[in-house]
Amino acid sequence: MRTTLLQKSMLLVSSLFVSISGLYAQQGINQHIPTSPQQIVDSGIYWPNGQALPHFATPASQLDGFDLRQAKLPVEEKTMLLSLQGVVNKKQPRIFLFEHFSEGKYKWPKILNLSIHEFETTECLKLVDKYKNELKGVILYDRTKSDHYLNLASTVAGLENAIPVTTQLYDRLKEQGIQLPIIADFTKLPYTKATEIYEYMFQNYRNKCTHRLLVSLPPQRGFVRDLAIASGAAIVWLDPREWQENTVLRKFLKTMKPGESIITGWYAEERSGIGLATEYGLSTIPSDFYENATVYAGMQQQIQYPEVPKMPELENKIYLAIYLSDGDNVQYCQHAMSELWDKAGRGSIPINWTISPGLVDFGPGLLNHYYKTATPNDFFASGPSGMGYSLIYDAHNYLWNATSGADFTPYAKLTQQYLEKSGLRVITIWDEVNQEQMSAYAQNCRYLYGLTQQDWERRPYKVPAYIQNHQLAFVPNLPCYASGVDVIYSFWKDQIAKFDGSKPIFLSAQGESWKMGPDNIVALKKQLEELSPGNIVICRGDHFFNLYNQANNLPFNLTLSPKMKITSSSTTTNVKTAADGTHGEGHIWISKEKGNEAWIQFDFKEQYLISRYVVRHAENAGMPKQLNTSSFTMEVSQDGKKWTYVDTQKNNTASVTDVDITPAKGRYVRLQIQDAGEDGTARIGDIEIYGRISGS
Repeated sequence: MRTTLLQKSMLLVSSLFVSISGLYAQQGINQHIPTSPQQIVDSGIYWPNGQALPHFATPASQLDGFDLRQAKLPVEEKTMLLSLQGVVNKKQPRIFLFEHFSEGKYKWPKILNLSIHEFETTECLKLVDKYKNELKGVILYDRTKSDHYLNLASTVAGLENAIPVTTQLYDRLKEQGIQLPIIADFTKLPYTKATEIYEYMFQNYRNKCTHRLLVSLPPQRGFVRDLAIASGAAIVWLDPREWQENTVLRKFLKTMKPGESIITGWYAEERSGIGLATEYGLSTIPSDFYENATVYAGMQQQIQYPEVPKMPELENKIYLAIYLSDGDNVQYCQHAMSELWDKAGRGSIPINWTISPGLVDFGPGLLNHYYKTATPNDFFASGPSGMGYSLIYDAHNYLWNATSGADFTPYAKLTQQYLEKSGLRVITIWDEVNQEQMSAYAQNCRYLYGLTQQDWERRPYKVPAYIQNHQLAFVPNLPCYASGVDVIYSFWKDQIAKFDGSKPIFLSAQGESWKMGPDNIVALKKQLEELSPGNIVICRGDHFFNLYNQANNLPFNLTLSPKMKITSSSTTTNVKTAADGTHGEGHIWISKEKGNEAWIQFDFKEQYLISRYVVRHAENAGMPKQLNTSSFTMEVSQDGKKWTYVDTQKNNTASVTDVDITPAKGRYVRLQIQDAGEDGTARIGDIEIYGRISGS
């Protein structure tokens, strides 16, 4: 049986690789489709080391649907169906459950081309009957003693490929001819307190559960329960504010590894829960109302990054960046953000939408929808404080949950990995970080353009702007989490009204997404224009931080300059794709020259002190690593005739080459490729060149 399941899973996962063969064909690739994933569990889950959450097989051509909201099932039956969904979808997603859909019941299924056949709301047990042969049995529990038995029984059900049921529900199953053996019986357990039940879980089942994922979820709530069941994760609900519950929760957290393990769900109270996880170097992806994770995690994994527009030229104006909050919560991305996305005004003005990097695993189809429908004025930034919500400094309680830069480093490294995967260049931090942690971001998250910090105005001074390593800016959000655009206007109006035009100024703010949207931000700009006509520039986050660096004579990405000109060896794609800020499908520069040589040249129109370059090779654009550029040099010139070598790379296998060079003065930069890779065709996903004003 094990061999059969493994063969099935290989077929399911291979369908993912075959689905991207079209992409490879577009990029001029023959017979280079990967055929051996790093790690496949025989259930159909793909969860290699270094990947935060599991990927699932491609969903079935038709899913079985059931409307939990309309059926108004009791908690016991709802938990049974959610557990069934986790067990069944672990092999291949085939069950889709509706419950919380403020954005519209069929909106996401329609966008993602999911075909769903709905069972009648009276046919709850028929759904179980259809998949009974995939169940090994049942886990009995008694909810009258404590609701927390729902989590205990669900956890064990995930480990055993079973469903949790009460004695009464088990009798109903048998009446319907659904005969399943009892694998574990918790009805005789004497425990009534949450601490006792989760201590029992820890002692008897913790080592059987994955330590890569912990799900914190109220027993009566169903969301992401399917993910926990399918991945073999423990489901707990312990309040960190209660000393005894805090003690038990710490036992679970101690078994997890910073930089590798993730928590999903939510907490009884935000700051104590997120703070305790942060203390252990762990981050949380809020997801307590996120539905059908096992379906959406089986969608096409290739992220389709939006094109990046060139930034405006730096002038003595007022540059404003406005961020909408709560994108770290994937349920917000699934529901509330989807509603805001469709409101009037979006696209007419730059808006910085926070979003979760975790959607790369959690819901790549959702992320791709936002990316594909984004306008040049829609910029995406990571919610706090990177890959998952991490509350480094709790400004409300004056508490440092993480102090050491070294302890923070695993989280920073995981963040860098998912910033690259998701294409996010800015992080909004909650609430603040110290100098050691700033250094950890600067050293380990080189993909970043900048970060914001929250100033809750709970101190006698304002949080200042910082520059780390002479390149990475940390700018305060003032105000932060504003309850409306009127709060932002009131905070900014005096400074804007007094603007004298002698030098540019930069202001950043965050608005509470639940209380403002695109139409409100459009109205805000009109109000601000009246205070200083012709001087207001509402900015994308990437433009804001590069302009900020330019204004402060710090290195910035010169390829974002609107004056830049690119030329290259003959290419089968648009030459601009070599530096359009996007390294995915349709944005790859390709050149085939004799002797495997090719070149790309940049003219920045004026002299800069060039100090860093980044080349994103074929693998970074989703292609096989054998196609990465193997050998190349970087050259700098002041006149385009006399060139100076600034770096040479030979036998490269890395997907990204990111090099700080000895600063060299020049107007021109040239990439010379000596060995394009395995098949002799040069492929570059994207190039970035960093420099500052020459002679300063």
